[in-house]
This record gives sequence, C-alpha cells and structure tokens, in this order.
Amino acid sequence: MNLARRSITQTNPVQIFNTQFDADCQIFTTVTPVGFAVYQAWPLKLLRKRELSGGTLAAAVPCHTSSLLFLLGGGRSPLYPPNKVILWDDVAGVEVAELEFREKVGGLACRRGWLAVALRRRVVVFEVHETVVRRGEYDTCDNPRGILAMATGPFATLLAIPGRQMGHVQLVQLPPCRPPEPLGPPPPLRPAKPPTSMTRHPVSIIAAHESPLTTLSVTPSGRLVATTSLRGTLVRIWETSNGKLLKEFRRGSDKAEIYGVAFRSDEKEVAVWSDKGTIHVFSLTPAGGSNRQSSLSPLAPFLPLPKYFDSQWSYAQYRIPAQAAHISLSSTSSVRSPATDLAADEKCVVGWIKIPAETEESPQEYQLIALTYSGGWYRLSLPLKGPLSNLSDASTVSQDPYYKASSTSRQRTSSVSSISSAPEKGKGKERDKERRDGRDLILEEYRKYGRWDGWG
Repeated sequence: MNLARRSITQTNPVQIFNTQFDADCQIFTTVTPVGFAVYQAWPLKLLRKRELSGGTLAAAVPCHTSSLLFLLGGGRSPLYPPNKVILWDDVAGVEVAELEFREKVGGLACRRGWLAVALRRRVVVFEVHETVVRRGEYDTCDNPRGILAMATGPFATLLAIPGRQMGHVQLVQLPPCRPPEPLGPPPPLRPAKPPTSMTRHPVSIIAAHESPLTTLSVTPSGRLVATTSLRGTLVRIWETSNGKLLKEFRRGSDKAEIYGVAFRSDEKEVAVWSDKGTIHVFSLTPAGGSNRQSSLSPLAPFLPLPKYFDSQWSYAQYRIPAQAAHISLSSTSSVRSPATDLAADEKCVVGWIKIPAETEESPQEYQLIALTYSGGWYRLSLPLKGPLSNLSDASTVSQDPYYKASSTSRQRTSSVSSISSAPEKGKGKERDKERRDGRDLILEEYRKYGRWDGWG
C-alpha cells in the first residue's frame, strides 16, 4: 500500500487567455487552452463551443451577435501566426478569409461591415462583406497595446485611434454604420433616417494626456470618447464634435493599470476597472449626479487649491473577491469575513446590460456584468445614489479626509440577508447599516464559466 502524502486540491484553476463582450453586450467570447466558446451574457448560457487541436488562440473577437468571429493566434503554440487575422464563420465552422500583415497584430475593433486592425505604428481599416476590401491606413504613435475603439450604433461613423504624438487621440470618420436588420415582420414605425452627414469634421485630434494612452472607449453613437493614461489615476471624457473636455474622473490617487472603460448605452454613466480589482461607476450627468467630491471643492474658484480637491470620484464601487474567496448573494463587497482574501490583481472585463422592466410603469434597469479571467461571472446592480455615511470604508476615498457626497437622494436597501454568525449579531447590524448607507454595487448573481458548464 502506498501511503505517501499527496496534495489534494478542490479543482484546477481555470486558465482563460481572453474574454470580451460584443458591441451590445448580448454575448461574450472566451478563449482557453482547449479552444473558444460563445456565451449569452445574461442569462448566462453556453451557446456554442469549439475545441481546437494543433494550437491555441489569443482572442476571438465577436462581430455583434452574428456568427462571424475574428480569430488571433497566440500562446506558447499559436494556432495561427501572430501576424494574421482569421475571419471565422462559427456556424459553418470554416475559415472564410484571412488577412496577413508584415508584423504582429496588436488589437481589433469591428462593427457591421467594417474591421480595424491595430499594428505597432499604424491602423488598417477594411470593409467586410462578401469580399474583404482594404479601405484606409492611418499612422499612429507607438501602440504596443493595440488600443483603438469604434462606434457601433446605427449611422455612427467614429473610429478613435492613437494620434501620431504620445497621448493624443486621432478621430477618423468612416462611412455610416448600417442599422441591424429587423427580424420577423416589419415594425409599425418607420425606420430612423440617417443624420445629415457633415462635409467637414472640425476636430480630428484631441490632446488627451501627456503620458501614453492605455485605453480608448467610445459611446455607440460616437458622441463621446473616454481616455486613460499610463499613470491610471484619471479618466477623461471628451466630446468628439468639438474636442472639449466634458468630464474628468479620479479613479484613485495611487498609480494603477486601468484595464477598460465602458459607457452605458444611454450615455448617462460609465464604468471603469483596473488592476486594483475594483470596479468604479461614475455619473455623466451635466451636474455630476452623485459623484463624490472633496468638501473643499466649492473653494476651488477662490483659492489656489491643487486640482486633486476639485476631482470627481465614483459614486459606487465593487471589489472583485479573490478566486478562493467564498462568494454568496448574502454578501456585498464592503462586508467580508476576516479570513477572506482580497483580489490581488484579478483581471476582469465589464459590460452593461439592460434588465427588462417588471411592469410597464417601472423604468428599465441597467446592471453590470463582470467577467474575470479566473472564470467568475458577476451580475451587479447599482445602488441608489444616497449619501455616503461612512467614508472610511470606501477604498477609493480613504486617502482624502475631506470627502463628502455631492448630492443626496433616497437610499436603497439591499434585499440580501446578513452572513454574520450568531456570536456576531451586533456586528451584523452595524454591517447592515453600512450596506444601506454605503455606495457598493450589489451582487445579484454569481456563477462560473469556462469549465463548470461542462466545457473544458
């Protein structure tokens, strides 16, 4: 009998190379060492899976909810050379075209009928129909991250890419994006007419930052563009029509790598996430909504205060728990067991979804879906924008003792129950009060993807 000591683990960790939403956050794709899969974003459902042999992928980029995917080879044994983009029909399971370049592909952005490919110092644009036609090429500064963004709404024309100078954004106008083809009988209302095209766009360059850009995001309409830089403390929102700075949000005061920025489809809020493992939500309303500001901000026009005190901070946050931490619907991000580990650098991708209204009178609710690279799927709802009573519990404002809420409104009471044990009933009441008064996003649902559904 072999009685040697052996280590026992519950499950092997999920290894996800890439995961990303489509333009409308209706589906998302996931790439693992086994292959790739397409999921419905909400309710979470595995739609298709494709196990590949002979190599691995770096990304599978969806084009809206169509069967067309853009594949990039990557990993230790790439399935395709890193200088190629493969156009893949996932329903037929065949390659329909391939694009080859003289250098490694850095990033992709697509919409109906168009594809933009980011290389190290240029962006190449293609029109994709029955055939693939090269339509333009634009020089950029050094772009090792392959960042670019494309407006995907009906009749939108914007393509945002890095400019030729570091920290600049170049605005390229493409032909209008065609609206999606309606399914079923024609609607009773006439389809929307395309807006009058501008003969000359007044702004083509935005001097967004002094340091290199790390992310670019645009609204579906192309009206706004969000930029972040290498320092990772500020998120700037620009109007593309005139190049003016609309908002400047502060993620935090310490340096971080911002992974992405996502606009809500109605352009009223924006979500930001970084390597700190925290998701921040900001309001884009003209008055700032419920974004928090320092109590000294009213004195900024009269006193030479540092710009830090005039910054707007997020009104809601959520901290992604560590992979080994216990996830329960009865807990929120600000209430953790002392034995719970925090996420060190939990990489994730975040997108907005629409929740159907329960009644005709009730408004439509927007929620967030967060996908972690360890296989976690989180559905988060927004708190009502009430006052923040205990600022010391907010990780983003713990370094500013002069914080206050910029507006007050009715508070939202979470429907989740306390997870405190019997000896901690007193502490549980205090935690419930913090949940009611706090600004944490509410965890509505947690599931796992990438392997637990039987794939991989």
